[in-house]
Amino acid sequence: MATFGGGIAAILDRETLKGGVRTSLHRLNLDLVRYPFTKRVAQTISWLGLDTVIDVGANVGQYAAILRASGFRGRIISCEPMSREFAQLHQRCSKDPAWTGVRAALGAEPGELEIRISANSWSSSLLPMARAHLDAAPDSVQCGRETVPVTTLAELLPAHRIDPRTTLLKVDTQGYEAHVLAGAGELLAGFPAVQLELSFVPLYEGQQLADDLICLLAEHGFRMHALESGFADPRTGRMLQADGLFVRDSAPVAGTAPDGTHR
Repeated sequence: MATFGGGIAAILDRETLKGGVRTSLHRLNLDLVRYPFTKRVAQTISWLGLDTVIDVGANVGQYAAILRASGFRGRIISCEPMSREFAQLHQRCSKDPAWTGVRAALGAEPGELEIRISANSWSSSLLPMARAHLDAAPDSVQCGRETVPVTTLAELLPAHRIDPRTTLLKVDTQGYEAHVLAGAGELLAGFPAVQLELSFVPLYEGQQLADDLICLLAEHGFRMHALESGFADPRTGRMLQADGLFVRDSAPVAGTAPDGTHR
């Protein structure tokens, strides 16, 4: 009985400590997360037996670096169109033989487009920014423009010898997600998993919102697998964006082997 009581005391002490740490982090708009989203993505990649990730909208490589820290050791193709950000991305890729940087935006068709550069960099987009975004994040104000090369997934896959059947497609392109998916054509149906940034209110002019993108992926056989809250309006607490991980209906069900038998 004394041992049990000591165990309860230890649990309470640990929870008290965690509460204190969480309170301190909350003052910095941070939190403790038991099961980080990128760790879940890495686990899903392993579960599906995937060996490649296409990182569309890579910026300076933050997503790929966190994916590496979460345990993924396969091939990463990171696409970033802006010259300054790509220079940093290229430097990081040079230290990892399984990580390739591609200086290009992805869209519905190849060519060149003008990207609107935001002061915070990661909010830069090929679409004009809507007022709701700027009001919620004043540091995202446009500070320049740059003409960038555009390719498509249909071009990228053969150019880098990527097999979509063993690849996770991650798209974080600030409102341009539907155009990226359109550029895959029929090849989209070959991916077993797609990670997509989803907006619940118009943050960029002309963008497709979460409901439309979820329906689009459903039409191609994808279902929501995991969701992480993202950008929120600090004035109201309203969620504006989230990251969704989608897996094809034909992918093996957790707890079963690919042939449908119980593991």
